[in-house]
Amino acid sequence: MVFFDTNIFIYIISAAPADQTKRDVALRLMRESDFGLSVQILQEFMDVTLRKKQLGLTHNEVAAMIRHMVGYPLVETSVALAQQAFEIKIRHGIRYWDAAIIAAALELGCHTVYSEDLNHGQDYGGVTVINPFL
Repeated sequence: MVFFDTNIFIYIISAAPADQTKRDVALRLMRESDFGLSVQILQEFMDVTLRKKQLGLTHNEVAAMIRHMVGYPLVETSVALAQQAFEIKIRHGIRYWDAAIIAAALELGCHTVYSEDLNHGQDYGGVTVINPFL
């Protein structure tokens, strides 16, 4: 199983012409992957898609995507997850919210995180980050 960072979902639904190539890559990943996500990803997705008007999304489109996203394996935020994320942050010198993504991926048993926000190819204690847009 793989883990999708927020940007994968944003590109899947983006109507921005500048995102066309990334949308195609993200859609292919979604079709071809057994993936999971976390509540943090849902929260970030809602925030970004409703705030960035250039994505061209309506409230109803965002709501429909969220209903779709929650049908996949989903890690909820917990004290244990926050503590693990803190340890990952310290160990790897990354931002807490990025570490929380790694912690959620580990909790789901994922071996790969698809993201354009972390170091491509780096292993974070058993989870490797791949930037599919390179």
